[in-house]
Amino acid sequence: MEIRAARSEDYDPIIAVVDDWWGRPIAGSLPRLFFDHFHRTSLIATSDGVLAGFLIGILSPSSAEDAYIHFVGVNPAVRSTGLGRLLYERFFELARADGRTRAGAITAPVNAGSIAFHQRMGFAVRGPVAGYDGPGKDMMVFSRAL
Repeated sequence: MEIRAARSEDYDPIIAVVDDWWGRPIAGSLPRLFFDHFHRTSLIATSDGVLAGFLIGILSPSSAEDAYIHFVGVNPAVRSTGLGRLLYERFFELARADGRTRAGAITAPVNAGSIAFHQRMGFAVRGPVAGYDGPGKDMMVFSRAL
């Protein structure tokens, strides 16, 4: 498995598969701007040249303590191999190297798999937080010390 920093040109191959990986339309949550402006803090995993997974991460420009994981995807063919954990751990290393002391993320309350994964990764879980992403958009909020 090779893990590297993302590049702007990674957008097209990822957006081409993300709906299939999720089994539902999700591409709208991953605009190109993340690849254009946050590629240095995002990660791409490949195996034998094939996209295996990715993590879109942000070092908060507003809070020097915070890092945020916006979106993570793992190819269904390599799920349950520890790749998701590895991507998170690499992002944590990157965030700590920049002096960040806390990581956060969110997910929908119906995403039981994501909630369980974040709990296994040591995140505190709060929610559902009513209206977190606007009226009627409740979210689970994750926080973890780095």
